[in-house]
Amino acid sequence: MKKWSTVFMAAAACVLFVSKPVFAEEQAFHTYESAVITAGQGEIQLADGSIQAGPGAASDGSEFHGPGGQTGTGIPEGGPSGELFPVDGGQPTPENGVVSGAEESKEPVLTPVETQPSGRVIDPSKPMVALTFDDGPQPSVGNRIMDTLAQYGGKATFFMVGERVAAHAEEVQRMVREGHEVANHSMNHKYFQKLGAADIQAQVRQANDAIEKACGVRPVLMRLPGGNYNSTVKANVNMPMIQWTIDTLDWKTKNADKTVQAVLSKVKDGDIVLMHELYRQSGDAAVRLIPELVNRGFQLVTVSEMAAAKGKTLEPGKLYSSLP
Repeated sequence: MKKWSTVFMAAAACVLFVSKPVFAEEQAFHTYESAVITAGQGEIQLADGSIQAGPGAASDGSEFHGPGGQTGTGIPEGGPSGELFPVDGGQPTPENGVVSGAEESKEPVLTPVETQPSGRVIDPSKPMVALTFDDGPQPSVGNRIMDTLAQYGGKATFFMVGERVAAHAEEVQRMVREGHEVANHSMNHKYFQKLGAADIQAQVRQANDAIEKACGVRPVLMRLPGGNYNSTVKANVNMPMIQWTIDTLDWKTKNADKTVQAVLSKVKDGDIVLMHELYRQSGDAAVRLIPELVNRGFQLVTVSEMAAAKGKTLEPGKLYSSLP
């Protein structure tokens, strides 16, 4: 009996020895030490005790309008059905380039978010462009974009769908830490011109709540799904609505070369570029566009940074497609 007791004790010790390091590694993965969010509007307390402002501080039956101001239905961004994923079968595949979010369904760990200290300088006399990415978060694409932006000193605006945020909270936290702008693209990507006032308000509020819960920053900008609007939409969003100057149609072509060409062939100071975070090819295009735009002398800024640099006040209920 004593011999078997010794064997059982040794086996238990081996199990503890193997499992403990894995647990410790998982716990450490979510640790941020140098700063914490002290207010939901983006006030940052640094490790030395100083305070700095973080990002986020600074169906009535009528006709509706598309992103360029045109009247009618057209083909909206996000696809003709208004869904985030293709309508042929409904599921993303490697062939169509859509990246599914289902592979990361674990519960997020919501921790305080560290934000880079300010000190970023934007020269109003030099050209700038705002790269914007819709329909995320999607880490396999968004993190590649942020890696490249970090390498070249650029920032971007990410218009996110609220129902996707909780499953990818770590990526949203990274956006805030690195000075990118987190923004609202509705809770469920429903077309607002088809909704009544109460549903529009709920779509906006719920997405803002989801993003703030994930990262501590409440969005100040909205992008309408499809860019479509009517009088009911304008009266009930109660946030500045950001359209675009350059529509890359990346969701339609899923071709990095065409996306790059769509931007480089006509980009100019004050442009707002529309791309999507869901597609691998859009990530491929972004990592080529970012260095080339910098090489051409453009500052890569968030929408709010560009508005501030150009002395523009973005007003709730109004639409903006460029900031010249």
